[in-house]
Amino acid sequence: MSLESMKIGNYLIGRDYKPFIIAEMSGNHNQSLERAIKIIEVAAECGADAIKLQTYTAATLTINHKGGLFDIKDPDSLWANRNLYELYQEAHTPWEWHEAMFKCAKDKGIICFSTPFDDTAVDFLEGLNAPVHKIASFENNHYPLLKKVARTGKPVIMSTGASDLANLAEAVEVLRDNGCKDLVLLKCTSNYPASPENSNIRTIPHLRELFNCEVGLSDHTMGIGVPCAAVTLGATVVEKHFCLSRSEGGVDSVFH
Repeated sequence: MSLESMKIGNYLIGRDYKPFIIAEMSGNHNQSLERAIKIIEVAAECGADAIKLQTYTAATLTINHKGGLFDIKDPDSLWANRNLYELYQEAHTPWEWHEAMFKCAKDKGIICFSTPFDDTAVDFLEGLNAPVHKIASFENNHYPLLKKVARTGKPVIMSTGASDLANLAEAVEVLRDNGCKDLVLLKCTSNYPASPENSNIRTIPHLRELFNCEVGLSDHTMGIGVPCAAVTLGATVVEKHFCLSRSEGGVDSVFH
């Protein structure tokens, strides 16, 4: 399928079409299904084309241990001095909510899909007939997961944060060698929040040329300046974290 005619669900993705806008819920449901449903409804009202979830549990990502690499040391991080297991417990979306959330999105006319973090999550999302799978920046070197996702035959959206070009080339090769035909790479700066100066969105045309695929932006900056600029540089997909109100809090409500 050519770049100009790539599809995700019923949406055409390409420079001849309007940008495909993804509202990333992350953990901003604050462990309330009612709030999660409201986020989907409001995202649809705001014109988002898709709502994205994250499918994991604390135990599928890390172990319950404090200290060392299991704590976030970066003083500039939104989650500085947090323990990873406790953070993931707070942020995860309960798996038993997913079916209701997929149904709500369908009823509101938008796509619902997710980021799986292990094989069991991929199987679970396939059971919900997710139309596309997302690979997070920190999983784009998890080749068994990339193979599993590619073999579903669904389009793949992959973030590129924390990767150099050599790493990224290997990841793209793994996906394509295992059957991925429709791929979107998202330029991403893995700081939370990120600054416009560090977003380096001028690489978007370069990524498109190098990997012959659609390229978009996974944005962690505050405001909409960087996403708007990215679109002028050819970004055809924009993922932006989404909450109902910054004042009500959430694990990443600062950079929406």
